[in-house]
Amino acid sequence: MKVLVVGANGQIGKQLVSLIQDSNTLEAKAMIRKQEQAEHFEKIGAETVLVDLEGEVEDIVKAADGVDAIVFTAGSGPKTGPDKTMMIDLDGAVKTIQAAEKADVKRFIMISSYDTTRKAIQEASESFAPYVVAKHYADEWLRSTDLDYTMIHPGALTNDKGTGKVKAANTVEPNEVPRDDIAEVIFACLENDSTIGKEFQVIGGSTPIREAIDAL
Repeated sequence: MKVLVVGANGQIGKQLVSLIQDSNTLEAKAMIRKQEQAEHFEKIGAETVLVDLEGEVEDIVKAADGVDAIVFTAGSGPKTGPDKTMMIDLDGAVKTIQAAEKADVKRFIMISSYDTTRKAIQEASESFAPYVVAKHYADEWLRSTDLDYTMIHPGALTNDKGTGKVKAANTVEPNEVPRDDIAEVIFACLENDSTIGKEFQVIGGSTPIREAIDAL
């Protein structure tokens, strides 16, 4: 299976590409925004494709040529304003979903936010609300498609070393989770078709990742 990783230069994206390239069953295609980002992926044998998420849907369609699955793990980041949040976390996500449909790539994994419900929007701080709104509508768009999607809602992301263990369910209490472990969760979902059509929250826990994903 060849996997297009959208947002490959992010922390989760980089770890995911490495996991894929180290496996015997999957192959990564890293979608990046700047040519200087390509060197890292070329060193580990991953194909790269240069696409700006603020560009056209057709650019993403071309990037998806020859792939079997798409993972959307891109984000505008905490240092940008609401304008970039809407352009990347909402519009970029929706364009990637549309590109998957046009390219006939059925398998789609979305890295969402911990809680994207209407209640979460109402309770979010003024600075965080635009991000939750963007994720809410991107998630709604994905749910309305016929794609074989899995939607992952991670808790507060940290740069701690991954433990290889998580707690995953439809709803879990708010808590932290290392980015390393989310990359492992994505990888496990790619290899487990029983996660198709499911969405779940995930935080740090005591259950080995494969076991936690199998139990969903």
